[in-house]
Amino acid sequence: QVQLVESGGGLVQPGGSLRLSCGASGIIFRLAAMGWYRQAPGKQRELVASINSGGSTTYVDSVKGRFTISRDNAKNTVYLQMNSLKPEDTAVYFCNVVRNKIDYWGQGTQVTVSS
Repeated sequence: QVQLVESGGGLVQPGGSLRLSCGASGIIFRLAAMGWYRQAPGKQRELVASINSGGSTTYVDSVKGRFTISRDNAKNTVYLQMNSLKPEDTAVYFCNVVRNKIDYWGQGTQVTVSS
């Protein structure tokens, strides 16, 4: 059974930083491509960043230079370091993995950027 558990969200002021973590089980983590998505109220869920098994990364344009995705295969964990946060980054952030063509999601963690 695939399980993804996110943590690390919270309330932060504009310009601040947060690090999200996602622990995975039920998959061969070192072989899995992992993604971080976010969904703001009234908006569609969007892919923020991804990292493949080889460590190659992609980012949506709006977070390039501010967010960094990384992975620790020994801990079965993927991270999203978020710096220079803006109010428009406010959303629920979800961890994602695709296994056997099925999307699996964590429960989400709320990130609120506000003064």
